[in-house]
Amino acid sequence: MLYNMDMKSSEPLYEQIVNQTKALVIRGILRPGDKVMSVRELATDLVINPNTVSKAYQELERLGLLEMHRGRGTFVSKDWVDQDASRGPVVVAIQKLAIDCHYANVSFDEAVTLFETEYKKVGESHADSPATNEEN
Repeated sequence: MLYNMDMKSSEPLYEQIVNQTKALVIRGILRPGDKVMSVRELATDLVINPNTVSKAYQELERLGLLEMHRGRGTFVSKDWVDQDASRGPVVVAIQKLAIDCHYANVSFDEAVTLFETEYKKVGESHADSPATNEEN
């Protein structure tokens, strides 16, 4: 099973699917052109409502990560990275994270260390991108 849904998480299930799909693509488990499970198949596999999967797939299509072809299925987009469109939600997420860190009394250095650890778990190859080394 590619997805690990946390039913107790405050993160909605459709967002978990979106985030885990992004991670699968980043790790190379899902590659551009790969066919993904249908909405019905994934919903059955995860034992969740098909509308939840449909909402996640629609968001992934909006982000340019998935392409839906009627009658053929849903595929990972061959040109799945639109850096400019991808950055907006990242900034919003970082702003929320900064607020959460302050609220939880997590120091800046601890937050950076935690972020670095999680970033490396997602994909070492992306840690060496030019955008992350500009300040070094």
